[in-house]
Order: sequence, then C-alpha cells, then structure tokens
Amino acid sequence: MTPFNCDLIVIGAGAAGLMAGIQAAQRGLSVIILEKMDRPGRKILITGKGRCNVTNCCTVEEFMPNVTTNSRFLYSSLSNCSPYEIMGFFEELGVPLKVERGQRVFPQSDKAGDIAAALSGRAKALGCTIRCGAPVASLLLEEGRAAGVKMADGQTCRAPNVLVATGGKSYPGTGSTGDGYALARQAGHTVTRLKPSLVPIVCHDSCCADLMGLSLKNVTLTVMDTKTNKQVFSELGEMLFTHFGVSGPLVLSASCSMGGDLSRYKLLVDMKPGLSPQQLDARLLRDFTQFQNKAFINSLSLLLPRKMIPVVVSRCGIPGETKVNQITREQRQRLGETIKAFPLAPKCFRPIEEAVVTSGGVEVKEVSPKTMESKKVPGLYFAGEVLDVDGYTGGFNLQIAFSTGFAAGNAVGKP
Repeated sequence: MTPFNCDLIVIGAGAAGLMAGIQAAQRGLSVIILEKMDRPGRKILITGKGRCNVTNCCTVEEFMPNVTTNSRFLYSSLSNCSPYEIMGFFEELGVPLKVERGQRVFPQSDKAGDIAAALSGRAKALGCTIRCGAPVASLLLEEGRAAGVKMADGQTCRAPNVLVATGGKSYPGTGSTGDGYALARQAGHTVTRLKPSLVPIVCHDSCCADLMGLSLKNVTLTVMDTKTNKQVFSELGEMLFTHFGVSGPLVLSASCSMGGDLSRYKLLVDMKPGLSPQQLDARLLRDFTQFQNKAFINSLSLLLPRKMIPVVVSRCGIPGETKVNQITREQRQRLGETIKAFPLAPKCFRPIEEAVVTSGGVEVKEVSPKTMESKKVPGLYFAGEVLDVDGYTGGFNLQIAFSTGFAAGNAVGKP
C-alpha cells in the first residue's frame, strides 16, 4: 500500500479547518491543510463587516437558544470548547479582545485580519503544512474508510484521516462554493436542503428604494406569521433599507425565524420602542404645539429621520400639507400607530450567495457529536458550516466552527 503523506488532511483553511489542524498538531500529528483559495481564512476576513465577530461572550446554556438548527448536536463540542475558551485562546495568541453590545466579541484592533493571521500563524508554528491554490476534486476511499484525497490537478494526497471543513455556499468569492456537500455525498452522506440563513429580505414595498441607505438604530423589528397570527421574532437593534428591501443585523436574525414562503409574514418596525403608545402620543402633542402653524410634513423633524418623514406621512394617510393645528385626535393616533408598527411586506430572501451562512448541510444524525467523525466512513470528519447546524448573528456561527473544528482535531487518530 502507498505510504501516507500525513496523519490528517484538512480540506479548507477557514475557522473550523485551521482550529482542527492546530488541535491535531498540538497532539503530535502531522497535518496538511488544503485550501483552494490564494490565502487561508478568506471568509474570516469579511465577518463582522471586516472586524470579525469572533464569538459571543456567554455560557453554553446561554449560547444554545441562539442555535437555530440542531442545537443538541453541539452540546458536547461547545462544552469542551466554549466561548470563554475561544476568547482565552486568542488572548494567548496575542490578540486582545473586547466585548460590545449583545455580548459580541471583537479584536480590539477591529481587524479581522488579526484573527486570521493568529490562526494560520499558530497552525504553521505547530508544523501544519498549509497549501493554498489546492482545490480537492474527490475523496479517496479504500476498504470503506478514508484514505486521502484526489486533487483537481490529478495528484493524490494520502492520509488515514480526512476532515471536510469547506464551509457552505454563502459568499462564494471566499471559496465557499458548496464543494463539501459533493464530497459528503460521495461518501454516502445525506445532505439536507440548502437554504440561505442570516440573509437580507426583498420586500414588495416601493418605499424601500426611496429609503435606500437609511439605517435605523435602536428600533424593534417584529415578524408576524399572518396565517397563525403569532409573533415569530421580535428584537431590538439596527436595520438598513436597501434598493431591494431590508438588511442589517435585525433583518439577518429575523430571516432565521422565517420559512420559505415569505408571503405569510409581515414585518413591523417600531421606530420608538422606548415609548409606550401613550408616551408617544404625549410626545406628538408637544411637537404639534411647537409646530402648530406649520404643514404636517414639516412637523416631524425632531421625531424621525429626514428620509423617513415623507414615507410615514404617506403611510398614515394624513395629507402632508395639512396644518398641524387641524390634525384630529384620530389622525394623530393613526400616525402613532404607523410609527410604532411601520409595516413591510416581505417577498423573498436574497440569493444564498448573499447569505451570511448556509442553513442545511451534512445530516448531523450521520456524524458523531463528540468527535465529528462520520458514522458511515471511519476516518472521515466534518466541521463548521458544511454541517447542518447554524445560529443567529452575533458570533454564534464562528464559535460553532471553532468548537466543531476543536472536537475533530482532538479526536483524529484516537482509537
């Protein structure tokens, strides 16, 4: 039999792959990490808008409700590699961190490159070989177990253990083009339906284009299921209007709670969540007293962003030229209702290529939650976004990648 080139081949030099390589190399195993892009950690560089939301500073118990798919599968790996362990890991590598709103953790430098460099630097220091520009075509399977990989150029690289950490299908420019799903299917694994998660939403409302570029901060976004009349999401934060609809942290999180048929949902934006309807009405009365001789459309400058005013005026049905002192109590209440529950009609999600993460992937029932090893093919492992596990925005998905990569790297080669 042809001798092995190393103990472990990792396919993909992202967060999961690099973490796995580091853990395996620390145990004395020889590791080759194959990356099809020109440099490791390409997707890390764009996370958190280029700042890298490393993790979320919370306990495992607090973490779990933020995992939207197959949370129980992660309990073991998260327990062994929690957010606190990851924070300590990067601090020890010389990357000081900070905690921001929502317990989001970032490097103090606000540079995602520092995280990517720390991971690849540590992997290399431990003896991992990182080959960039090295796409994998298929797995080598011999006698029912992993035996290496065949490269796109026809060459083979052999190892008794192979980890697939290729990411999902979102942000294909970073190398996440779904390659891992084909490798999983080749090994006989089930791949669940792929769909975008943490993704912007296209809306029917033409006003979104008029509001393009407007960021609303400290607003509450609520998603109502009109078929059941139940609230499926409600959170305080920031959102952004775009030429096609809405985006921003609130919208990305809301998308996780919405099924494929978006016609059944209604988005409601509370632009003044800190005020009760009664308090908002009192505020409107004060403003109207100040601007009583002005046209209605010119009376809201202290309350709403400039771009938002004509849209709200149109939605509440009060003619903009109406004198403020002529506005009735009923009209004022209608204005308050519009401000507290500005409606938007979702049409569809943006393409999966624009999603932050891919929902769906390798069926976790076919993977050991403790070791990330395939239950079908000994020596084959999966970690990161290629698995059918995902969570909300806020550092949760990167932590999932680190924890699953950590589990795989610590399990490889053990009897």
